[in-house]
Amino acid sequence: MAIHELKEQIARLPEQPGVYLYFNADGDTIYVGKARALRDRVRNYLGGYGSDVKRDALLDEIARLEVIVTDSVVEALALENNLIKQRSPKFNILLRDDKNYPYLQLTTNEAFPRVLVARRVERDGSFYAGPFLPAHFARKTMSLTHRLFGIRSCNEVITGKRGRPCLEYDIKRCIAPCVDTICTADEYSGAVGMTQLFLEGKNDELVKTLRTRMLDAAAGERFEEAAQLRDAMRTVQTLHDRQQKMATTELGHRDVFGLKLGPAGVALQVFQVRSGRVVERVELGTEDAIVGSREGEVLAAAIQQFYELRGAPPEIHVTVEPDEREALEAWLTDRAGRRVKIVVPQRGEKRGFVDLANRNAALAYSTRFNQARAAQYDALETLQHVLALPTLPRRIECFDISTIQGSETVASMVVCEDGRMRRAEYRKFRIRGTGRSVLDTREGHGPSASADGGGAPSEVKNRGAPAPVEEGGAPPAVRNDDFAAMHEVVLRRYRKLLEHGGPFPDLVLIDGGKGQLTAAYAALEELGLANLVAVGIAKKEELLYTRDREDPIALAATDPALLLVQRIRDEAHRFAVTFHRRARAMRDLRSELDHVPGVGPRRRKTLLTTFGSLAGVRRATREELAAVVGAKTADAVLAFFASRP
Repeated sequence: MAIHELKEQIARLPEQPGVYLYFNADGDTIYVGKARALRDRVRNYLGGYGSDVKRDALLDEIARLEVIVTDSVVEALALENNLIKQRSPKFNILLRDDKNYPYLQLTTNEAFPRVLVARRVERDGSFYAGPFLPAHFARKTMSLTHRLFGIRSCNEVITGKRGRPCLEYDIKRCIAPCVDTICTADEYSGAVGMTQLFLEGKNDELVKTLRTRMLDAAAGERFEEAAQLRDAMRTVQTLHDRQQKMATTELGHRDVFGLKLGPAGVALQVFQVRSGRVVERVELGTEDAIVGSREGEVLAAAIQQFYELRGAPPEIHVTVEPDEREALEAWLTDRAGRRVKIVVPQRGEKRGFVDLANRNAALAYSTRFNQARAAQYDALETLQHVLALPTLPRRIECFDISTIQGSETVASMVVCEDGRMRRAEYRKFRIRGTGRSVLDTREGHGPSASADGGGAPSEVKNRGAPAPVEEGGAPPAVRNDDFAAMHEVVLRRYRKLLEHGGPFPDLVLIDGGKGQLTAAYAALEELGLANLVAVGIAKKEELLYTRDREDPIALAATDPALLLVQRIRDEAHRFAVTFHRRARAMRDLRSELDHVPGVGPRRRKTLLTTFGSLAGVRRATREELAAVVGAKTADAVLAFFASRP
């Protein structure tokens, strides 16, 4: 393993905080991690093979190691985050937020701020609100800030010395900071402050401010201004009443993370709670599956990436404790300039909000990864749990045998990956008995693409029927029953996989009961592959047989896991029956004369044409046969029929 080649370098690493980087043979950064003590953390990888799929894949690719020492774990956390963003290592968790939805940007980095629609959050000193779902709500809200507070919408450089205001002032959509005799910088700053309160969702505070200003304007007999403030207050109050009712006076300012981690990927929902009310919802997720990751690891990555461009509230509520919680809290506290805590609520309203976020994350997961695809992964997860598999059975190979009275015995193997059938990897086998079988080398789905999925009554499989004895001088075949056929096909399949180095399945599915399963395991043990997990499914009762349990496993008829297994089994059966029909048709087109040494297609045609039929050839004398095909071939024909009953 490549990691062991770095053993001496790892032993010399300092016991200080820092960041370590793993590179592959091409020089690409494949993983970035942080550590309190670099030597101890990196040394854990030496004995980590076999702990999970993700780590095994990482260890197989590592070719080089670099470290960067920092003064503290918090600095290591910040550096790790920057390096992950810059290099995008494939073994780190990279989350994406829902950037298809727009944000509103209040350009507080300008002397006279504006409200703009932005597609991403930048660290430029502006205030951002959103995302807005659906997208047109962003423009409606922006228009509302113009109408309620008179925030300018122009790109003009404001000096206050303009001769007269533009049309926006006349239609009461701007308070004209461009003319300082109409609106001073302080007055415009007050409007910007109320706009920010509005975008933050602090409507109670905003209504209070508007009421105070309205009363002051009325007391100063500025009735037109007072009327405008009154209308703005009523509009904000109406919006306040229409908002969703996920609110409680006990929650204050908090962010609540909901998480759904599944085989297809990750979906997170972040509820931003301000003054006890959910004012925003942000979705994070991955584009690809995250194999072998834990919820704590995903949450740690999500918190880092989410607050890279956002300010953190005093508390962050999560469903499970993230990795390196104390380091994350220190990093967030340093960035916010005040104490930030990461809390896992256990009961009450706070836990209820976390559960609500989790339900929304589960819904987002189903939507993001397609409901049908998510249902397939749910079936795989159920199958993993029921069969106590060490990993998710992403790749399943299923075997089936098809025969009539032991003749023309064939086998099929179909492949299912992530709940989808992989027709290009189907294989067909001709069973001739141990040591005499020949693999049909044609690959792909072949005739199965248009074959009838059912079998005729005459094609019912005869489990355990003996093979006919070969005559005509040929050595007798090994007893060709269903168990022996299953043993042979499993042996041949995985012997070839051993030669090519895989890929090996996560689960081997056998069409049959305990006997067929035992035969399959016997073949796997011969190859030293007894660690592969096989399960048999018996027809009619639809019970699952395993090696480790005396009694079969019975699943509900509507259980997604059973339905998936049945679908794979039925596809293997269809493929086997189709191949068996074809093999039987080829047999029916053959003649007994094909087994006579020295008789090829041309001599066979000559014999049948001359004597009319096979019976005519059998009745012919040596002289008659020699006149047609010669003395040597005539002797071979007579010897062949003499050996036949």
